[in-house]
Amino acid sequence: MRVCELKSREVINICSGRRLGCIVDVEINVCSGEVEAVIIPGPGKICGFLGTDCEYVIPFACIRKIGPDLVIVEIQEEKFLQKY
Repeated sequence: MRVCELKSREVINICSGRRLGCIVDVEINVCSGEVEAVIIPGPGKICGFLGTDCEYVIPFACIRKIGPDLVIVEIQEEKFLQKY
């Protein structure tokens, strides 16, 4: 699978049943060429609007299933939400 095929897929957390958003970027290990994590924008500031100041950085090991339209992950959301 190419990285461009992974981007823009919707991500669902099976622990909460919540839609986290769509993959916008990936972290790649330069030495091995493996995907280490996927990056998803965090929730908006006011009711999901007006941008965001955080993102989910989800390790590839937390991905349970990659389908044609969805990526299923198993995470505790607050643990992987990072502010920037």
